[in-house]
Amino acid sequence: MTLRRTALHDRHSADHATLADFGGWEMPIEYSGTIKEHTAVRESVGIFDVSHMGLTMVSGAGATDWLNTVLANDLDRIASGQAQYTLLCNDEGGVIDDLIAYRLSDDEVMLIPNAANSDEVVAVLLATARGTDIVVTDARIGMNIVAVQGPNSDALLTTLGITPADDYMTFINTHWNDHDITVCRTGYTGERGCEIIISDAGVHQLWDALVAHGATPAGLGARDTLRTEMGYPLHGHEINATISPVQARLNWAIGWEKPTFKGAAALRAERERGPQYILRGLLAVDRAIPRPGMNIFDGDDNQLGVITSGTFSPTLRQGIGLALMTPSVTEADVVFVDVRGRRLPFTVVRPPFVAAHVR
Repeated sequence: MTLRRTALHDRHSADHATLADFGGWEMPIEYSGTIKEHTAVRESVGIFDVSHMGLTMVSGAGATDWLNTVLANDLDRIASGQAQYTLLCNDEGGVIDDLIAYRLSDDEVMLIPNAANSDEVVAVLLATARGTDIVVTDARIGMNIVAVQGPNSDALLTTLGITPADDYMTFINTHWNDHDITVCRTGYTGERGCEIIISDAGVHQLWDALVAHGATPAGLGARDTLRTEMGYPLHGHEINATISPVQARLNWAIGWEKPTFKGAAALRAERERGPQYILRGLLAVDRAIPRPGMNIFDGDDNQLGVITSGTFSPTLRQGIGLALMTPSVTEADVVFVDVRGRRLPFTVVRPPFVAAHVR
């Protein structure tokens, strides 16, 4: 299979990044080392090429109202110029994808799906819109997303003449060096920052300017350790076509009072009876690093669940994990993870593992 490449691929190669397949795209996993890149984001500013993400436009008279009958969260909670974390579910209540919806107007919404799920999101929306005047457009080609994240991100963007969006989950359409850009106060790291949408014509100039002014290029390895420290779900791990948002503790991202949305009946039924599994955080007691797929037990050899994401936390210098476990497990319990044949103790905690500074 031929992997797709972003417009910044030449910059990643020139910087000797370690590249790997991610959702069908050849993406940088690390440049100078995941821990160094992770620390740069937590303490200063790092930049990520996330142009592999999708970009889907939904337009037409009443497009926002129509989309609100499809996506799980309630778009009426936000106004034009605001963004919202939401989910596209299947009829069984599983998650086809989690995505960010940007409300441009009553008649136009921009969606940013995950890389591997973008094609399916577009296909589902097209099928659902059939017979209506709603237009669904896959606008990913020719557009790029650069995430600028960290406590120094505002200062860096201001130096470049880019005004950061003020409030979390808001965005502005503006210009930079004659290029149209969208600056979104969003991110996947828990740090204050923005994600900038820019065309192929301007993305190299933007990337080079950010690096020249002190930003550390960071790969998807650091992006994963950062999001795990925040307890942010990753599709294919904490949510997927069979793991529901109720199990993933994403009830806050569902518009329960809406008349309908995809998967509504199944999700309401699951919430009523209670989920079979629920997402928890795990903090290593000793020197242990959990990995996805590792089984979790109590002290009497009863299996309680499975690790969905696990890593070494560069901030805490400790092993952390996210896990789906039976509802009988509660915070502060000690459980045992099978780490390569050894049952090692972990404390059950409520993420995030580190403080968020997104606002």
